[in-house]
Amino acid sequence: MKTLTFLTSFALMLCIDALAVSDLKPEYLRCEYLENPFIDEKEPRLSWILTSEVRDQHQTAYRILVASKIELLEPGKADLWDSDKVKGSETSQVVYKGKPLLSRQKCYWKVKSWDKKDQEGEWSKSASWEMGLLEKADWNSKWIGKDFSSTTQPIPFKNKELFLPPSPIFRNQINLKEKVSKARLYITSLGLYEYKINGEKVGKDFLAPGWTDYNKRLYYHVYDVTDQLDKGEQVLQASLSSGWYSGYIGYALLIGNPVVRGFYGDTPALRAQLEVTYTNGETSTFATNEEWKVSSGGLLESDILHGETFDARKVPENWSSTNFDDKNWEQAEIINAGNRNLELYPAQPVQMTETIRPIEIHEQEEGKYIFNMGQNFAGLVKLKVKGKAGDKVVLKFGEMLHPDGRLMDENLRMARATDTYILKGDPDGEEWTPSFTYHGFQYVEVTGFPGKPTKENITGLVLGSNTPRVGHFETDHPMVNQLYKNIVWTQRANFVDIPTDCPQRDERMGWTGDAQTYAGTAAINMDVSAFFTKWIQDLHDAQWDYGAYPDYAPAPGVRSTDTYAPAWMEAGIINPYEQYRAYGDTRILEKGWESMEKFMAFHHQKSKGAFFYPEGSFADLSPKGGYGDWLSVGKKTPPDMLATIYYGYAAQLMAEMATAIGKSERAMHYHDLSKKIRTAFSDHYLDKETVRLVTNAAAYGDGKGYVDGQMGFSGNTQTAYANAIYLDFLDEEQKMVAGGHLAQLIKDNDGKLATGFLGAKQLLPALSATGHSDIAYQLLLNEEYPSWGFEIKNGATTIWERWDSYVKDDPEKLASLNNGMNSFSHYAFGSVFEWMFHNMAGIKSEEAAYKTFVIAPEIPKNDINYVSARHESIHGKISSSWKKEGGKLLLEVSIPVNTKATVFIPAKDELDVLLDNKRLDQHEGIQKGNFYKGKQAVKLGSGTYKFESSLN
Repeated sequence: MKTLTFLTSFALMLCIDALAVSDLKPEYLRCEYLENPFIDEKEPRLSWILTSEVRDQHQTAYRILVASKIELLEPGKADLWDSDKVKGSETSQVVYKGKPLLSRQKCYWKVKSWDKKDQEGEWSKSASWEMGLLEKADWNSKWIGKDFSSTTQPIPFKNKELFLPPSPIFRNQINLKEKVSKARLYITSLGLYEYKINGEKVGKDFLAPGWTDYNKRLYYHVYDVTDQLDKGEQVLQASLSSGWYSGYIGYALLIGNPVVRGFYGDTPALRAQLEVTYTNGETSTFATNEEWKVSSGGLLESDILHGETFDARKVPENWSSTNFDDKNWEQAEIINAGNRNLELYPAQPVQMTETIRPIEIHEQEEGKYIFNMGQNFAGLVKLKVKGKAGDKVVLKFGEMLHPDGRLMDENLRMARATDTYILKGDPDGEEWTPSFTYHGFQYVEVTGFPGKPTKENITGLVLGSNTPRVGHFETDHPMVNQLYKNIVWTQRANFVDIPTDCPQRDERMGWTGDAQTYAGTAAINMDVSAFFTKWIQDLHDAQWDYGAYPDYAPAPGVRSTDTYAPAWMEAGIINPYEQYRAYGDTRILEKGWESMEKFMAFHHQKSKGAFFYPEGSFADLSPKGGYGDWLSVGKKTPPDMLATIYYGYAAQLMAEMATAIGKSERAMHYHDLSKKIRTAFSDHYLDKETVRLVTNAAAYGDGKGYVDGQMGFSGNTQTAYANAIYLDFLDEEQKMVAGGHLAQLIKDNDGKLATGFLGAKQLLPALSATGHSDIAYQLLLNEEYPSWGFEIKNGATTIWERWDSYVKDDPEKLASLNNGMNSFSHYAFGSVFEWMFHNMAGIKSEEAAYKTFVIAPEIPKNDINYVSARHESIHGKISSSWKKEGGKLLLEVSIPVNTKATVFIPAKDELDVLLDNKRLDQHEGIQKGNFYKGKQAVKLGSGTYKFESSLN
């Protein structure tokens, strides 16, 4: 009887244990920030997101299995790594610690977690990664190419000449002796490539393999092409373009630089190898070598800036067929490309992410049609056309129209931005999309079209680095919603392999000042973890030997005066820091630490050990002190003041990053340095009695002490106060007084902003931090020049470089603008979204990667009655939504599993807050903070929470 009772009890306990299994589940498994990627990192980092219906849920332990075959991905069978149960809350940046990984090895993995009660959750679905070619000996292909420059004549363009050689096409025919079970294409190029198998393009990428300092590293891609191959004869095809390697870059042609193209080399080259595994286990490799044939094809001209000319009549007929006779083709030339450092591309590639249809067409003059795409974007168009052989359709691209309806192309400067298609005369019609260029545009001018085109003849293809969208923001205010839409579209248009300043004119370079000021906004909108991993390496590669970071990266040396500038060069510190803050990425800090230390040593040398920037420190730069607060309105903030501020800010970030990677002594060094710089700033620029920022006139040579306005510079600017407050150069009491000065400057300016690139991000947060949120909202909603609303009122669908880039009802104003510096897609001023997300929605990270964060929305008294924002962080979805309704404030927040948040609810008093329709003091386990300045603090774990309170 006792035995029966024991067995019954034991069985009951098993049932209870079975029921007690946690609902904690890992999802969205990634390796090196990517889903099921090809990588060459030998110790890759793994991450996952946890879901649970239980509030205040978190992980107390995890277990990871990694196996070489999917059938081995079970406990006791995993042959690469079984982490066993690891105590901890980590769900990202978890480093693989299994067996050494080999070239071409495919790894399958899954994970399970234990919850806050140490209850075991279920296993995740499996994910994978595959290793690339880890050793130089793995590459047995050769560089091939063909130089057609001797057949090319210069093309007149705007009183200068363009040199655009035709693109070579390559062909090789192979035989697969058995059925294929696995096939991988490993491919790179000096320049840009497109590869096809039997006429079908491999992959969906454009502009591959991207832009790097080709002398330091070159990326390659890997494609799974198993489904494109079958037993028997196959045709391998490729085409090349100059791209960034040997084509035109930036504004070199505009300024008459000694070098205008071919900054890295003269002849594009291809290197590829197709590795095939048959169903019987045997393998074959088909590599680029002397056996490949080369010819010219239809691509007569090809350049990223200048566009393409394609003659369909010159495409060899049926050259993708196994029956094609290539006896008249030449052997491919073997190119001596040197000993290149090949690495696997670490980010999402440039791809087509959306298609756009025209919204209207008008005939500007006979035979000239303007297509309005309805949205300014970066990309290409697909042309559909039917006509006679030799008909020539010319497509020109622009962002705006002149008042008389003409395409505006003055702001393109020396970028031709023109694509031309010459028809072969197919009676069934023809389609064409350029391969190796892109444009920034809303309007397409079409000439030479046979007949009258319709909207079906042009389709817009949106191109950009395919970074996942992770942010959302909306309000009940149409202008603010349009502003957010414009910010996102501008980011999409400029995150094209690198963070470019603009996608349309003869520039499109990775300007560092733009990138550092926008980095926080970029990470809220999109998952840029892999994107900035790539570009930060470009930045370190571009660092000058003497320690400064350049004006842009990659840095091919467009002109000798492009050296470095305050707030631009600090991108080498700020962007790695933003990567760490957004994703908890300490590896990027460790990899770049030596470069960052070298930069700080440069700062010390330039400041001459004075902890601020004295007169003469930037005498070698033009304009004096770099670019300053680029495109500000009115008086200019002194360049030495900005240099000092950014020196101190860089020291502050270095201290935090040193702590994050366990460099305690360096953390203390930079902490002390930061304090010294702040003290020197206070002594040099701050009138301590009035807490006014002043210009040291002695720094400009007159020796009379503090005089405002000397040489057009003034310390009494919106940008100066905004930066001093935002970047913590003042104590708390001084901040409040300085905030008053800032507010007064805005009132004295008719309630308008006056900041440029270095003040727009800081301005509204500085106002909110000093009790002037009402003025911050006023600036956001303003529609008079200069403002974000002014752009929208004048038809903007993206963020402009200049506050007054276009005035639709004032042609005289338009004609007076500097059209050569007039980009309609320039993301820097879009950095205002940090304030919109952090203050309007109230979401602010405390610990890196949103491990802990705050939700503290600032509720305006009028104009806006609803705000909703969400962000898919590396830990999961964070959301904040508030609405005014019937004299009440309704606030709903969502906190991801494995994180905690402090929520501040605006209320009349501490008893005026309801959670799930009950007062806070009626809830068990709710940890209340103090009621302070009209807000009740509540500390919460994961879950969705609905609050209600009375409006003040």
